Order: sequence, then C-alpha cells, then structure tokens
Amino acid sequence: MAIRKNAKIELIKHVPLFSRCSKKELAAVAAEADELVLPAGRALTTQGARGSEFVVIVDGSADVNRNGRRINRLRSGDFLGEIALISGAPRTATVTSTSETRILVLTDRAFKRLTRDMPSIQASVLKTLSERLQADAL
Repeated sequence: MAIRKNAKIELIKHVPLFSRCSKKELAAVAAEADELVLPAGRALTTQGARGSEFVVIVDGSADVNRNGRRINRLRSGDFLGEIALISGAPRTATVTSTSETRILVLTDRAFKRLTRDMPSIQASVLKTLSERLQADAL
C-alpha cells in the first residue's frame, strides 16, 4: 500500500536533515521521494561503493555493518545516506534489510533538482548537516 502524500511529508519532516524546511519545501521533497518495498536480505548500501541516494526507513529494519561487523540497527524513521547526498562520497558501511522494509528514496538527481529550484532547501540541509558534523567532532 502506497504512502499518502501527507504521510510522506510527516516522515520527511521528522528527519533532522529536513527539519528546518517549510511546508512547501517538505511537499517538494515528498514529491521527489520514491517509495520502495524491499525483501529481507536486500542491501540498501554497500561499504566503499559510490553513494547517490538518501533513504528513510518507513517500516522494517536494517543492519549497519562496517568491515563485516554490525555496528547499528536501523528502524522505522531512521535514515541513511545524507553524506552521500551532499558529497557523493563512498559509503562508510553496508546496510542490509533484516525484514521486509518499506523505504523512501531521494536520488542525488532529485536532490540537485530540488536545490536548484528551491535553494532554501540546500541552505536548510547544509546548516543541519554542519551542526551534526560539529556535534560528532566534540
């Protein structure tokens, strides 16, 4: 069953990366996000691979592994790929679904289109990302 537009907006609004966005900006992001349902055991990202999308887990769970060791488990509402969305840097971990998992995906092309058409989204995302990186550096 597909997610209603308002439900997509609510999910995206609670992602720290987009938390400063206006309702109009959130609606634009939601319009660009694709919904996918993945079976258990499907890789969402692979460590070392080029990153080109941002993912929000709607339902389900996924394990985060670095160098073959589990370092985290993601659940509904968690997200991944924000660094790749901004920088295109290689993935720092492999993330694999552990159950049937419904996700929202925002590709780098969609993100570039959004930031070109609505530069305020880029400013909001960069501010949040810089705060997150600053907090991690402490």
